[in-house]
Amino acid sequence: MKILVTGATGKVGSRLVPRLLAKGYKVRILVRDAAKAEDLAALGAEVATGDLFDATTLPAAVEGVEAVIHLAALFRTFTDNEGIIKTNHAGTIALADASIDANVKRFIFVSTGNVYGSGYGHPAREDDFVNINDPRAYSSSKAAAEQELLELHKTKNLDVRVLRLGFVYGDQDPHIPEIMPLLKKMKRHSGSRMHMVHHLDVAQALILLLQQNGLDGEVFNICDDAPITLYELAESVGAVDVFHEDEGPLNDPFEGILDTNKLRKVTGFRPLVPSFYVARDLDIL
Repeated sequence: MKILVTGATGKVGSRLVPRLLAKGYKVRILVRDAAKAEDLAALGAEVATGDLFDATTLPAAVEGVEAVIHLAALFRTFTDNEGIIKTNHAGTIALADASIDANVKRFIFVSTGNVYGSGYGHPAREDDFVNINDPRAYSSSKAAAEQELLELHKTKNLDVRVLRLGFVYGDQDPHIPEIMPLLKKMKRHSGSRMHMVHHLDVAQALILLLQQNGLDGEVFNICDDAPITLYELAESVGAVDVFHEDEGPLNDPFEGILDTNKLRKVTGFRPLVPSFYVARDLDIL
């Protein structure tokens, strides 16, 4: 199978592409700057230069591929809301349209657990309400892209699968220390929990979605088995000072927690790295 991967030089993509190549997949990567993809090209990835902002570059990128794994996104910490929406929503739909025209058989959209809000009264499930008008541009742009892709599934038979990721870490990814200033800025409660997923398990889930039939039009959550408190996570990088002394009680114990039963039941997924502490003990943080 030949796969186009977008966002290949990002945190997730740079760790996913080598694993896909090692499993024998033919991988083309869409990048704006080919020089930044030299390491992946040396491993055997085919480099296509293009930009989600320029729809004219996308037909060549999807030509001849059987599946697309769409990882590229602008993250929630960026202040360029217009750019976030343009990339995460408009760019995604432009890529989907090009994929439909090229008869791509499978389109996997990598979304985020940040599309969920709070107040569900249980771990967030795939059929819980998500707000496409959320003031958080990253969350709303991802939710809007999901909604439009699922509509394309209904109207144009796009075989789309949506994977909502928990907080991704591992493989020497600097993601954990990088979010510490954000936790302080957002005044997050030390007792809040974060549902995480190791890069190994992101790759495992994406490969399952690539391989299995009958999953078109479905949305899946992916996380490990043991959400961790923000205090524990901050302590692991020596940053417990990010929390405020007068934080008060925890309002919603389920905020940030995802229900992963659907992925487990439908695909047989089981996390290879069931918790942050297992990753620490295996020295794969």
